[in-house]
Amino acid sequence: MSNVTGLQGRHIVLGLSGGVACYKAAELTRELVKAGATVQVVMTEAALQFITPVTMQALSGRAVVTSQWDARTPNCMPHIELSRQADALIVAPASADFIAQLAQGRAGELLALLCLARPLERCPLLLAPAMNREMWAHPATQRNVAQVKADGAVVLGPAAGDQACGETGDGRMLEAVELRDALMAFFQPKLLQGRSVLVTAGPTFEAIDPVRGITNLSSGKMGFAIARAAAEAGARVTLVAGPVQLPTPQGVQRINVQSARQMHDAVLPLAASHEVFVATAAVADWRPAEPAGQKIKKDGSGRVPEIAFVENPDILAAVARLPAAQRPFCVGFAAETEDLLRHARAKLVRKGVPLIVANHGPSAFGQDDNQLVLVDAAGDQPLPAGDKLSLARRLVAEIAARAPKGATS
Repeated sequence: MSNVTGLQGRHIVLGLSGGVACYKAAELTRELVKAGATVQVVMTEAALQFITPVTMQALSGRAVVTSQWDARTPNCMPHIELSRQADALIVAPASADFIAQLAQGRAGELLALLCLARPLERCPLLLAPAMNREMWAHPATQRNVAQVKADGAVVLGPAAGDQACGETGDGRMLEAVELRDALMAFFQPKLLQGRSVLVTAGPTFEAIDPVRGITNLSSGKMGFAIARAAAEAGARVTLVAGPVQLPTPQGVQRINVQSARQMHDAVLPLAASHEVFVATAAVADWRPAEPAGQKIKKDGSGRVPEIAFVENPDILAAVARLPAAQRPFCVGFAAETEDLLRHARAKLVRKGVPLIVANHGPSAFGQDDNQLVLVDAAGDQPLPAGDKLSLARRLVAEIAARAPKGATS
């Protein structure tokens, strides 16, 4: 998603412990500032060996604090003053040694002292581990990670991949954008905590022959935004995606499909185990009855091949017809080119669902922004135009308020 304005008004203390991954902290600072946060950087003595305070000050716009004896704080207590101002404290990178200090309650320098002195009820601690794969796998590190989690810290990652030492495995710090998104998600209200959401997204592709097919201009961005917003709200999310090249939102289980029949066959067995179904995908209404086994060649005669079509299964209607005990709360999308509300209301009745989300297809496909209208039995409610992630969060709040809890197994 292009939206990077999800941290407005938040004050983040970003701590850097020692490690090569300090270079990612520079990009993270930039991303947090772009997202609307103010960032106060605190660095350990070890972090100073990998990146300079000058760099971090230039990116954050604030003087970097490195010592608990920093006299710029009026009462000479930066460990108190900095923690009282923060909405969250994130340590990225969090080295094995730093995590060990936290697990033992030691506070030999400012950053660890900050973690101990922060008000637990209003200043959460998030840790982004970064270390060699053997260090991460060591029983002592795993024991320490379990302890800091038990003490209330949120551990983000690590990821697996190439490491600065030349080895490959777990221990790599998450990328800056992943950490930014995780921080945004952390602050979202958990309106769907413990609930399950099934989302479809993107177009389908209906083969004419091995190299050609019928599809549409849906980019999948709206559906992926809804999957992300539902996961941010605490839901267990399954995303069935048509052929799009978009990254999977954090915490979302993704199933890739191509055709409408594949999407139907993926969705139907899953529907009964989810409480909410959001059918965002732009599913092809028809498909070629008999796709050619080989590429259809132009022979220069001017004759156009005749292609017979058959109707694809109606995924949303099929889910809406499930027995009441197995039926999730169904939300459909209507991408129209004209007479938006009339067509959306007709779809509401035809599909037998409680909510249709209408939008103007040509204006929305492939774009980062959208404008939605919620249509139900009582009337229609337009949502303010905005970026797709912000709209997805609004829609998730609406779904959380409307969908009965515990409707399915």
